[in-house]
Amino acid sequence: MQITSKGQVTIPQEIRNALGLLPHTEVEFEVSGDHARIRKAKRTEGTGVRGRRVLGLLRGAADARMSTDEIMALTRGGRADKNGK
Repeated sequence: MQITSKGQVTIPQEIRNALGLLPHTEVEFEVSGDHARIRKAKRTEGTGVRGRRVLGLLRGAADARMSTDEIMALTRGGRADKNGK
């Protein structure tokens, strides 16, 4: 594995899975002798939860006013539901 010109490396999928490193997860590095460790950053007072950040990005994204029935019709692709409606 090589470091890119921007100083980046790809963390292998199996390691991300084992550590629960999802997109936008904050991480910390610790240097010890001739090696470095990576781990999820410890939450400090005032830091938001990942879900709050995602919701913040989505807030106000939908600008069309639709009823629940209209939304359900769109998600069903015009198919009738199991009650035949």
